[in-house]
Amino acid sequence: MSRGEDDRVESRESRGGTDGVSRRLPVLTARLRLALLGVVLILVGGAPWWGPLLMRRMDFFRVRRVEITGAHYVAPSDILAKLHVDTTASVWDATTPLAARVATHTGIRTAVVYRRLPGTLVVEVTERAPVAFVPTPTGLRPYDERGAALPIDLARVRVDAPVLAQRDSAVLRFLGRLRTEMPSLYDRVSAVRRTGAAELLLELRTIPVRAMMNVSLERLAEIDPVESDLRRRQLRVVEIDLRYRDQVIARLQ
Repeated sequence: MSRGEDDRVESRESRGGTDGVSRRLPVLTARLRLALLGVVLILVGGAPWWGPLLMRRMDFFRVRRVEITGAHYVAPSDILAKLHVDTTASVWDATTPLAARVATHTGIRTAVVYRRLPGTLVVEVTERAPVAFVPTPTGLRPYDERGAALPIDLARVRVDAPVLAQRDSAVLRFLGRLRTEMPSLYDRVSAVRRTGAAELLLELRTIPVRAMMNVSLERLAEIDPVESDLRRRQLRVVEIDLRYRDQVIARLQ
């Protein structure tokens, strides 16, 4: 073999080796990219688990402030006592147990706790509203529609509600429904008492109204137009009676 032929062989071998390396590099680079992408996906996918665990240890996320919304009748100090957190707690601690503790308060219907970073817990409550005052050995106490006494400090909060002669679960449920669905009429009721096994006397601020215990809201809605008509005719009325089907009886003075 001549020197020229040796050079051509060497040249072909050199080019062949370079092409092999070039082919392998893209394969290795693609595999590396896939591996890195897999690591990133694992880290991102696991962030909801390991993220809070890591941040819970950081002083930056310690609880420094608690905000309470929705509380009117329940004192904020009572809610804080039920929440039972201090500055050693982290906002990344589980919030469901905190909300469950707050909801054990007699005056709280529901509670939700959420975070406002970096160091605030927000407690959002829905209270059990008083629907009537009931006489007790220690004086009038506010009761809710369940028939349960509410721990409301009347020296701190003003409560405007009808007065019952005694605790009556059926009447309390009726007032709860009236307060929710006909608040304008509820606000006019100053007292309620039974006048029979299934009859009520609602003392409105303008006029007494007799009705059955199972009176519908549609039936109660007839009070306003009847009153308006009586005023227009300048008639003095002793009471309105809704006890009779399809009739509204206005007893004149």
